Amino acid sequence: MNRAILKEQRIENILLSLKKLNYLSTSQIMILHDLKSKRNTSRVLQEMSEYLHHFRDGENIYYLSAKGRERVNCKKVCKKTPQARHYIMRNSIYIAFGSPDTWRNEIKLGVKEDRKTHIIADALFIKDGRYHIVEVDYTQKMITNKQKIEKYKKLIECGVFQQKPFFIWITTTEYRRRELQKLMEGLDCQIFMVSDFI
Repeated sequence: MNRAILKEQRIENILLSLKKLNYLSTSQIMILHDLKSKRNTSRVLQEMSEYLHHFRDGENIYYLSAKGRERVNCKKVCKKTPQARHYIMRNSIYIAFGSPDTWRNEIKLGVKEDRKTHIIADALFIKDGRYHIVEVDYTQKMITNKQKIEKYKKLIECGVFQQKPFFIWITTTEYRRRELQKLMEGLDCQIFMVSDFI
């Protein structure tokens, strides 16, 4: 294929990743698009500067500019925010599990008849016919995590899932991981630390 066409395809693929995942770090873009090295990735992203904004949070964090949103028909406007760390953590799970095609962000789960028992999962995907629910514990109070887990248990009791879901958490400290392990007792789960992906 013509080199110029390949370059345009690569640009579009990176923009589509940002449309799907909102924010991506330099290293996440490098892995997702097989750009081989951070130096090469930085060069590619520099060439795409008209479509991107970025800010520094340990490394560069990218999101779509107005022109980037226009090119890939993205309605969601992202801005520089400390909450981007939440997205970057979630993306680590997306990459670690092989970028599942069934991945969806911010999915509302619940029982129609019981409006109190609903929850928004940070992400959800299907693997081997089983729901995998992703939760990011960034700056959340542990009491909020506890309430969330109790709601998930209630949804399981109500038969919302044909098969018990598998939970994937990502958190920031060993203390928080231990607390989550206690709260998740009786549920299938895997808890990662953000440092597992650095």
